[in-house]
Formats: sequence, C-alpha cells, structure tokens
Amino acid sequence: MRGARSLLAVPANRRKMVEKALTSEADGVFLDLEDAVAPDNKAGARKDVTRALKELDWRDRQRLYRANALDTPYFYRDLIEVVEEAGGSLEAVIIPKVNRPEDLHAVSTLLSQLELATDLKPGRIKLEAQIESAEGLTNVDTIARATPRLQTLHFGPGDFAASLRMPQSSIGVMDEWDEAYPGHRFHYAMQRIVVAARAAGVRVLDGPVADYGDEEGLRRGCLIARSLGFDGKWCIHPAQIGVVNEVFSPTEKEVEWAKKVVAAYEEANAAGSGSVSVDGQMVDAASIRMARNTLDVASGTD
Repeated sequence: MRGARSLLAVPANRRKMVEKALTSEADGVFLDLEDAVAPDNKAGARKDVTRALKELDWRDRQRLYRANALDTPYFYRDLIEVVEEAGGSLEAVIIPKVNRPEDLHAVSTLLSQLELATDLKPGRIKLEAQIESAEGLTNVDTIARATPRLQTLHFGPGDFAASLRMPQSSIGVMDEWDEAYPGHRFHYAMQRIVVAARAAGVRVLDGPVADYGDEEGLRRGCLIARSLGFDGKWCIHPAQIGVVNEVFSPTEKEVEWAKKVVAAYEEANAAGSGSVSVDGQMVDAASIRMARNTLDVASGTD
C-alpha cells in the first residue's frame, strides 16, 4: 500500500457514499463519526462503521475511521464499540483535536486494553492525530512522539483558525483576509507540523478545501502544502481526488531529473568523488537524498 496522497472523508452513516468512496481513485478513505455525523445520529453510526469495515471491499487501502474528540461524550463508545465489534478489520483511528501527548497516551492505553480483551495483537491498531488548535500546535513535537502507534499527523485548518480567532470566509483557500496579510497566514503552523512529523518519522497530511467546486483554489492549496513538505491532502468530495493525486505525485520531469542525479552521483562515488556536476548544477549528498525521496514517492514506497 502506498502512502496516501489523497485522503477522502465520507460520512460513516451514508452507506451509498461510503461504497462510492471505496470505488474512487482516492489513495485513502476514512469513515467519519465526527463533523459529518449529526449528534443524534452518532451512536447509530458506530454500527455503520463496523459493518463497512467488515463487509466492504477496501481494496489495498488501510481501514480507517475518525472518532469524535476526547472532550465529547461520544469518544469512549466510538472506540470501544468499533474495536469490540470490528477490531480484526480495523487498522487505524484518526483522533481529532489532539491538544497534548497525554491525549494519545490515554487512547493508546484504552486500545491496549481492548486488544487484550479481543485477542488482537498488541499495538496492532494505529493512530493518526489532527492538530487543530493553539494548544495542539504548541505541543506538536511531543504529540508526534507520544506513542509508537502514531503514524500520521493531520493539519485541521478550520478548527485551527477558530482556535486562534482568525477570520476566515472559506476553509482551505486564500480569501480576502489573506490579501490583508503580507504572506501565507498558515505557513507557520503548517511548517511546524511538517517539521514535527519528519523529526518523529511519521507522515503528514494537509486538511481539506471546503469549496469542492473551486479547482483553482484546491490546486493552489495543494501546491503550497507540497512545497512545505506535506505528503498529501484531504478531500471532501470525489471531484477533488484527481487534482490532489496529480499535485502530490512527482512530474515526469522531476522523476527524470532524480534518476539522472542518482546515476551521476553513484558513478562519481564509485570513482571516489563526493560530488559531481549534472547539467551545470552541483550534485552532492544532499542532492542525492532529495532525488531518492522523489523516486520513493514516485514508486509509492514513501
């Protein structure tokens, strides 16, 4: 399974939408119990999650769902009911609004108890954490290292803006408020999350663009995220998948350059030289690392 470039969110209680999502070209799909499900429907939606995990064809995708936040009355049953009923078919849980490493410690401990109770391999179920608040960003370095279960950090731009009381007219795109600021308003938060993820050895995904009809805004958001080092981006509609997959995939030109750099460097290294020039550019150890990153992503082994 390649690391997800596109991660498609789908309401857990909308069976036809879930089935359609699983036939899409999205690299990853998750069943959402949080924002996409109304409070009165959350309890019943847990059964929809367990049925989808056990009954539907996820192809080579990771089986994944998002629980409600820890500070809600829904979280503990979201975890207990789904793992007890479908733990053998579950691979990871997204935890929204993670503010402290202790949040993930608590979830990991409960998962350990559930794995023991259901005869699952300890540590089998992985975690993914959304950074969506001022407190979460402040603690992102320790959150990223909180538990060996953690495999991905996600940036949640909507809730993050609300946490900072930032005015925003549309989630995930440049708006009139960005024009008032001499730079990208989310640059600091996004780069800090990427740095924390890379230092901890976990993947990192950018949040969604709410206006799924704004292809230009989506493409710009993808380019910004990729330029900062993100591995991929959320989609809230199948129409967004193509652009996300395209932008987060190396171009033919990038792949050709990477292959040329690797070949030239290996030839120079075999001859005892630590650096070499390729098309008038100096190629050294840093260049080879960047080139190999590109080839890893292109082959789906990142």
